Amino acid sequence: MQYRRTRRALAAALVMTALAVAGAGTASATTVTPVPGDPLTGSGAVSRTLLTRADLTTGSSTAPVDDSAFAVPANAAPPSHTFEGTLTLSGTSTGGGFKEVVDTYSRTGWGDSVWKHLPAVSVSFVQNGSHLIPTVRGLTYTGSTVWNLAVQPGRVWDENSDNGLTRASFPFALVERNANCVHNGEMTFLFDATTITKVRYQVTQETCAYQKFNMWGQLPATYTQGTPPDATAVKNAYAAEVADRLPSKPISELATDYPASGVDVSRFGAGVTATHMTSYGLLINGVNYTSACTTRYGSYAFCSSMLLPSYSTAKSAFAGVAAMRLQQLYGDGVTDELIRTWVPETASGSGDWTNVTLDNALDMATGNYTSSGYEVDEAGTQMSDFFVAEAYTSKMADALVFPHKAAPGTQWVYHSSDTFLATVAEDNYLKSQAGSGADIFDLLRDDVLTPLKVGPDSLVSERTGNSPTGVPFGGYGMFWTQDSIAKVAGLLNNDAGAIGGTQVLSPAALAATMQQNPADRGLTTTGTTPFRYNNGVWAKQFTPADYPQYSCSFHVPYMSGYGGITVAMAPNGANYYYFSDNNEFSWSPAIGETDKINPIC
Repeated sequence: MQYRRTRRALAAALVMTALAVAGAGTASATTVTPVPGDPLTGSGAVSRTLLTRADLTTGSSTAPVDDSAFAVPANAAPPSHTFEGTLTLSGTSTGGGFKEVVDTYSRTGWGDSVWKHLPAVSVSFVQNGSHLIPTVRGLTYTGSTVWNLAVQPGRVWDENSDNGLTRASFPFALVERNANCVHNGEMTFLFDATTITKVRYQVTQETCAYQKFNMWGQLPATYTQGTPPDATAVKNAYAAEVADRLPSKPISELATDYPASGVDVSRFGAGVTATHMTSYGLLINGVNYTSACTTRYGSYAFCSSMLLPSYSTAKSAFAGVAAMRLQQLYGDGVTDELIRTWVPETASGSGDWTNVTLDNALDMATGNYTSSGYEVDEAGTQMSDFFVAEAYTSKMADALVFPHKAAPGTQWVYHSSDTFLATVAEDNYLKSQAGSGADIFDLLRDDVLTPLKVGPDSLVSERTGNSPTGVPFGGYGMFWTQDSIAKVAGLLNNDAGAIGGTQVLSPAALAATMQQNPADRGLTTTGTTPFRYNNGVWAKQFTPADYPQYSCSFHVPYMSGYGGITVAMAPNGANYYYFSDNNEFSWSPAIGETDKINPIC
């Protein structure tokens, strides 16, 4: 089959890439490639006042501290000890402190203390130089009734005042079960070959409009030493991951790199309340200019690894991109397939699915809805039931409760449930072509995200049943880093759906999605400000009448996510993104600043 041939070709290309990264002549399976930037070169003479050796050995945690205490200090020395094995925390269900900041649904007021504590934490690590790497990356289902977990790579180093112990620090995220809220934190401890101190942790940042809190504690831990059998592969994969990241600079350097442009760097991130901004950046001319990642206690120590929720940007980057991948594999007619053919549950649901196509579902134009008002259905109780439903059968039933109101393809009504139905249809269509073991998110992962060299933290999706074997949500439930979202935007906006010279997305479908086909701009949305919506991607039109600084009219396609997430892909090749959670959507001024660097008209 064409699918299997293409997958084999992509797999071969990935093997060749891995060999190239390892270097010509690297024959030994035990040879470890250093992580770019290593080794550390400091003397270890660090002046530390927070999280000292005494704090971590005999002290206790009464409140969060400045996040800089978890960061590698400027004069850090190379680590004298190696941490390889499993770190297990004790007392997670009862230890630590908690303080509400926002609790819209009064969850912690219910007396359910599980919201206030960590889930079980047991993480296997390997070490490559000064880098501490979890052997399992991305979302982990913990079994907790409220929290899943993601652990990202951290660092290890020596400080003279630690008296021979080595210091370790790493970022982690609490991810709400069956939802896309992400709460970011850090952990740190000291160790040597026989000793481990208590582990200090804190969570002081989130991208979550309805639940914000600080969580902190210091817990006993055990260190079970043992090198996993795939240790070398994990170390080398991480070295390759870091090497493959986009060139990155602080966003403040835009003005330095383009001194004659007059670019006003303060316009990036403007319009969003600073205390609710997680992170923002601009990919332009091959460089990813990024902001710091702010918390309620200073700058996050591991900004490049901070986990960012997709929310509805997944409607674009998962459901929309997966459809374009299917079209490239099996022809552009794939999106003309009927939903009822590939989602048999529609036969017993509400509405009329007789003539609804996959394209209609991706365009939010199934004709099955209760209210055509702007996001009225999305904010209603019926959609709330859909979001809360965890089991596949319940989620599917709740997706099919809306009555028939209009002919397919004629009325735009925003429904996350319609993207779920589209994703299920894509998955079942793929199974018909590639076998029952195929999975639509795995297709996206293996054929698009992995060749694009997106990091492992973005290679998972939340699924029904709170299980890795469930059905992916499609319209939300993915995760980004600054590097990964910039790469996905660049694939769509700069690389015309090709990776390394191989076309992975249908050119015709991508052109329509990116508003490059005047004959197919999708549907006009409802609301006070009309936009276009095509294949899961929004678009805003800029005209000289509305924006006198421009001499032409043009469209800017963009991904949008709940709470204040935008990934805007301008026709001058600039990709501006930000993640926030105060329901603020302001990005037009940033597009104007990119015009000073790469003129649009």
